[in-house]
Amino acid sequence: MSAPHLWVRAEQRDNETRVGITPDGVAALMAEGFAVSVEASESRVIATEAYRATGCAIVPAHSWPDAPEGAIVFGLKELPDDGTPLRHRHIMFGHAFKGQSAGQRLLKRFKAGGGKLLDLEYLTDEKGRRVAAFGYWAGFAGAAVSLKCWAAQQQGAICGAVAPYANAEEMKKALKQELGDGKPPTALIIGALGRVGNGAADLCRAMDVPVTGWDMAETAHGGPFPEILEHDIFLNCILAGPQTPVFVPKNALTAKRRLSVIGDIACDPDSAFNPVPVYDRVTCWEAPARRVHDAPPLDVMAIDNLPSMLPLESSKDYAAQLLPTLKALKGDPDGVWARAEGLFRDHLSKA
Repeated sequence: MSAPHLWVRAEQRDNETRVGITPDGVAALMAEGFAVSVEASESRVIATEAYRATGCAIVPAHSWPDAPEGAIVFGLKELPDDGTPLRHRHIMFGHAFKGQSAGQRLLKRFKAGGGKLLDLEYLTDEKGRRVAAFGYWAGFAGAAVSLKCWAAQQQGAICGAVAPYANAEEMKKALKQELGDGKPPTALIIGALGRVGNGAADLCRAMDVPVTGWDMAETAHGGPFPEILEHDIFLNCILAGPQTPVFVPKNALTAKRRLSVIGDIACDPDSAFNPVPVYDRVTCWEAPARRVHDAPPLDVMAIDNLPSMLPLESSKDYAAQLLPTLKALKGDPDGVWARAEGLFRDHLSKA
């Protein structure tokens, strides 16, 4: 089997500067015979010139629709939702397998064009564990923005716009100043044993925020979970599925509660499995908090590209995890890519 042609596309989403492969990773693939094309990008956290130095092909930004038929188009976040048929194999986070409305449109585009979605969220080893994830940095940044929301509430305000940080130390330094010297809030984390929960807990501990960590054992009874309402901040760090209970029901809005900030780091409001049904759409960098109740206030933070707040650290970490799996694109009859393609076929048949 000839080595694949990997086409690294420039992201087209606002505030998305991450990349799933570093120049060192490109060089490693080329050493194994891969052809690699990288789209030029002015916003990518790693400069285009660093990729050019590897000897790979540099191609115009957003030219992936014209890539050769056999090229595998690799990006992170969603494609422009323009309805055009998709004829290539695409590696990305598709958000299409939980009944999301945008995801259903995406599947129909693949059906129309004959392409395939190899979803990064569902690249798993033989034991069902994800081979690569941004989870730690999503948790770290999500906890930080949730604390910013709480700090704004203490001033009688709603959290203003957020922006990337140069590194985690700069994020912690800035957040420490915003929180001040008063008594810190308390936080309850669900999914505390996972990557996302670990990142959230590390940020909270760095800010001297007391953390109650829950995982499957504490939520197995299916609810209700009044303890969540007894904390200032609730951080949801698990990917929801059919068996996931509701953590914060709609009646929590008017219940007696200490809870004033929900950080839905897993962020799946468009899914039928949303365990935090007090809100129904994501928030954004310009307006990170959505107020779902007044007196007392309850703000929801649900940004769906949180690791981009620490783009260099998160990109390098993720790329290192994913590289061995990218190398396996050369031949994977029963492995990670075969499982991903099988899952895609199952969902495509229902689209």
